[in-house]
Amino acid sequence: MIKNTLKNKKNSGYVILELLFYISFFAVFSILVINSMIIMTKAFKETTLQAELLQSGSMMERISREIRQAYGIDGTSTSTDLKLNTTDGAGANKTVEFKFTTPNMELWENASKTGNLNTPNIVVTNPVFTQITTTKGTAVKISFTVRSTNDTANRTFDFYDTIVLRGNY
Repeated sequence: MIKNTLKNKKNSGYVILELLFYISFFAVFSILVINSMIIMTKAFKETTLQAELLQSGSMMERISREIRQAYGIDGTSTSTDLKLNTTDGAGANKTVEFKFTTPNMELWENASKTGNLNTPNIVVTNPVFTQITTTKGTAVKISFTVRSTNDTANRTFDFYDTIVLRGNY
């Protein structure tokens, strides 16, 4: 009887050590899992922000396509706005205008607003349209900067291009 009591007391010491080991193992494992989840969340947010900024390239593509199809630039264009003389699919004359209204780049067709080229969480800044005229043709140099309202670091992405009007070839 006394022998069994001593044996149980020795075993209970091992149980406490095992319990401490399992608790510390669980704590370390939990910290690793939580840290991994934090890192994945930050990486997902960063990837989303970069995709948002690069998706603004579609804005540059739309402007470039319209310039290439135009046959002339309206003389009332300013450095932040561009008004193009072009034709629609049926060959009828129409105007396409890109207007900068802080913080959006708006698309207008035949004096009616079609919509914004940028998404609501993208801010466009510093748009510049420069007309280049040579003896061989006309081109437009474009530059603008975009920034995401979701980015706490306020990083920007610059877009620039020079496009030749080909609509009168």
